[in-house]
Amino acid sequence: MSPVRTEPRLVTVEGGEGAGKSTVLAALRDSLLAQGAEVVATREPGGTPLAERIRGLLLHTDDDPPAPDTELLLMFAARAQHVHARVLPALERGAWVLSDRFTDSSHAYQGAGRGLDGAFIDALEQRVVGIRPGLTLLLDLGVAEGRGRTRQRAGAGPDRIEREQDAFFERVREAFLARAQAQPDRFRVLDATRPALEVAAEAVACLRAYREGLG
Repeated sequence: MSPVRTEPRLVTVEGGEGAGKSTVLAALRDSLLAQGAEVVATREPGGTPLAERIRGLLLHTDDDPPAPDTELLLMFAARAQHVHARVLPALERGAWVLSDRFTDSSHAYQGAGRGLDGAFIDALEQRVVGIRPGLTLLLDLGVAEGRGRTRQRAGAGPDRIEREQDAFFERVREAFLARAQAQPDRFRVLDATRPALEVAAEAVACLRAYREGLG
């Protein structure tokens, strides 16, 4: 298998439920646009019409919920489509890509959360994704506070994954933090208990410092 290559202009935002990823993504996008960069802001699962349909199967299939292995494979099917149809074309033309979640989420949610084999997830990453972000911003927030925030959201109720038990989300959080500790060159951990605009400002500062380091 070919090694997974790092894409410097792929920046991902990760974290548990209610961490404020959307606010941070918007701030990063606006900062890059203000500096004259082309920006593609996207999300996982999703980001293309086909991947968005798979997202619906993953999050809103209550009458026939996917088994853990099925969930993982659907996630990677959506990710493969996302990467090949949207992410790689953008990177190839010189754009910056900002993604709300990427492969780290599969390690956290399907690996630690569902108890699936991390080596199998690594193999899928190599075979069907082939790239990893140059910078990952992890918004860290306690499970109880994050779930309290999601309950306050307007609109539709919680999706299938958001209805999981606290123990599931504790495993997810621990996995994210373990990955950040193991890969300090790529990850920046932000305290998401603070006000959203404060967290977003720190995220923008992290991206600015990262870009300056690229030269």
